[in-house]
Amino acid sequence: QVQLVESGGGLVQAGGSLRLSCAASGRTFSSYPMGWFRQAPGKEREFVAAISRSGLSIYYADSVKGRFIISRDNAKNTVYLQMNSLKPEDTAVYYCASGSVYYRPDTFNYWGQGTQVTVSS
Repeated sequence: QVQLVESGGGLVQAGGSLRLSCAASGRTFSSYPMGWFRQAPGKEREFVAAISRSGLSIYYADSVKGRFIISRDNAKNTVYLQMNSLKPEDTAVYYCASGSVYYRPDTFNYWGQGTQVTVSS
């Protein structure tokens, strides 16, 4: 089993930035792709970004491309999501996840508890 704990959420004005972190434990972090998903009120959970085991390959949803940056530090068992130029529509609970194939969001099956991000206009 893997345990994932997100942090870094909060309230920010439109145009601002936040950095989310996800600390992993329970299995070899560097062996698995990692990703970020989000769920807004009344909507289904959606894919945001994913990163391969080595960190060399990255996949973004079109809605965040050019604004968000995913990265990982395998020595610290941590994955990050740097969110820039935030918009009110980015408001959601953000979840960290561990998966099997970084470019296939449907393979992500271990989830953190989520962290709230609220962007005010």
